Amino acid sequence: MQERFYIDPYQTTLQTTVMRHDDAGLVLGDTLCYPLGGGQPGDTAQLALADGGVLAITDTRRDKATREIVHLLEADAPRLAEGTAVTLTLDWARRHRHMRVHTCLHLLSVVIKAGVTGGNLTTESGRLDFDLPEGMELDREFIESELNRLISEDHPVAVQMTSGAALKRQPELIKTMSVTPPLELPEIRLIAIEGIDLQPCGGTHVQRTGEIGAVMVKKIESKGARNKRVVLALLD
Repeated sequence: MQERFYIDPYQTTLQTTVMRHDDAGLVLGDTLCYPLGGGQPGDTAQLALADGGVLAITDTRRDKATREIVHLLEADAPRLAEGTAVTLTLDWARRHRHMRVHTCLHLLSVVIKAGVTGGNLTTESGRLDFDLPEGMELDREFIESELNRLISEDHPVAVQMTSGAALKRQPELIKTMSVTPPLELPEIRLIAIEGIDLQPCGGTHVQRTGEIGAVMVKKIESKGARNKRVVLALLD
């Protein structure tokens, strides 16, 4: 299976075939759908059949054992035979909002210089939890201003590849304290925001920070003696 959301996260349609369809879900020869992971929701999409029928993909997951991407359909959807030709159309509006929020969360980790203990995102908002050094305070207005400055500067965003061995030699790139990238792998994906940030990430991202659009900091919450949660939201 080709994971085309990594090759081109802006591709919205794909002709492919059914590899397997069983109780676990639907596996396709290729897919555009990003599977739930790293705090980013799984994609939704539509499958068009040769007879004119259309099926809804309601979620996308990765099988932990096989590493296959499994597409979940509605409970009453018909089973598709192996080899069935289908056209996959991504719910692009939803995915693109995920991309905007996800890239903005990377910027948030630049503005707040502290370890990240968790995070997730939706189409409307995203949050990161930070392990703050003693005495460090968070200023909501400053954070919001800095985020919008970095967005308006329209920095290019690109994918780079490194190895687990190389990443071990650069532990400062790993910002998430709760999840460590699989350092045993020969290739690990990095997201580079030119001149601003470089960190491991398996999610989908916009091409430039300006594509995020204006954001606001919705709230800052205490989640423990040192843990602070910062929630941001898209304004359009």
